[in-house]
Amino acid sequence: MSSKHQKGPDLKRFMDKKLKLSLNGNRKVTGQLRGYDAFLNVVLEDAVTETTGGATENIGTIVIRGNSIIQFESVDRIYTS
Repeated sequence: MSSKHQKGPDLKRFMDKKLKLSLNGNRKVTGQLRGYDAFLNVVLEDAVTETTGGATENIGTIVIRGNSIIQFESVDRIYTS
């Protein structure tokens, strides 16, 4: 029987890039990715949330739990080697 190790997400190429996250509850947050873990929990710096009326609110540095993230979208260009 071989042991199976579950690897975490490979978000290295998104580090220090601006991301737009869609969260459950129809919420959207944009910020710079500063860290993540195997459960897809992420740390965003200079985060901004979009309200229902289209207005934005600065919320600073935040931690978002991975199970509430629906979609990642890169705002900055990502270069692959």
